[in-house]
Amino acid sequence: MNQEFLYIILIIGLGYLLKRFNILQERDGEVISKIIFKITLPALVIVTFHSVEIDTTLIYLPFIVFIFGLITVILCLWVFKKEERELKGSFLMLSGFNVGLFAFPLVYAIWGMEGLTHFSMFDVGTSFIVFGLAYIFGSYFSKEGLHLKPLDILKKLGKSIPLMTYIIASTLNFNNIQLPDTFIHVASTISAANIPLSLLLLGLYLNFKVEKQFIKPILKYLTFRYSLGLLVGVAMYFYLPYDQMFRYTIMVGLLLPVAASALVFAVEFKYSTTRLVATISNITIVISMVILYVFANFII
Repeated sequence: MNQEFLYIILIIGLGYLLKRFNILQERDGEVISKIIFKITLPALVIVTFHSVEIDTTLIYLPFIVFIFGLITVILCLWVFKKEERELKGSFLMLSGFNVGLFAFPLVYAIWGMEGLTHFSMFDVGTSFIVFGLAYIFGSYFSKEGLHLKPLDILKKLGKSIPLMTYIIASTLNFNNIQLPDTFIHVASTISAANIPLSLLLLGLYLNFKVEKQFIKPILKYLTFRYSLGLLVGVAMYFYLPYDQMFRYTIMVGLLLPVAASALVFAVEFKYSTTRLVATISNITIVISMVILYVFANFII
């Protein structure tokens, strides 16, 4: 397991070095991220759901994750009620979890295909948090104070290729509908690129420059996010009546980094705190990687 984590860190480090030596730049990450979210990640989801038998209890995972996201947003509004409008909106946009880019490579190293199946269902709930709650509040607390219609949110969800792939693939699995072997073989070949591309992308986006005025809000947010995730995750691990992998998924999933889409939303809504969002994203990647390393080596 230590060797697997070493490989992961080396690939992330390679991405960072490619940026430092100007072989690749952060703007190249936009192209890589599109390839991941629109091609390799959907292919991985198709292969994962095709090759495993999904327990019906996994249907509860997205609902648990979404309810947790709703609670997080409500508490976040209360904890950061005295903060400036844009800062409050920034923290609300960070409500989701980075599953597809960050978690999948590490989860596969720890639990294999069974882990990917569980975290794929976890990511379905995350998608509704990211493209629903986070997007709505990010829009509302922007300078323009945009007001989105329900139809706009549905369109946003409908345009999420990973989310639509999750829904279609899981529906096919539950109904025992098999896709052609040729299609699965092609998808399997494409999906093999998902993990290295995701890790390289994480390296490209690593940046830890923190502006002094943001140090206190960042520490406050990190304390809030990980304390809440740890408290709820541990409680659910001991009290949920489901199998161990299900409970591991909840406990670990609630401690994952913030969703990568938060930075995209910050740019879309013209937030002046875009650098803050990027910094928190990077810090949570490091914190969550340490948590997963400890979990993989000393807990399971």
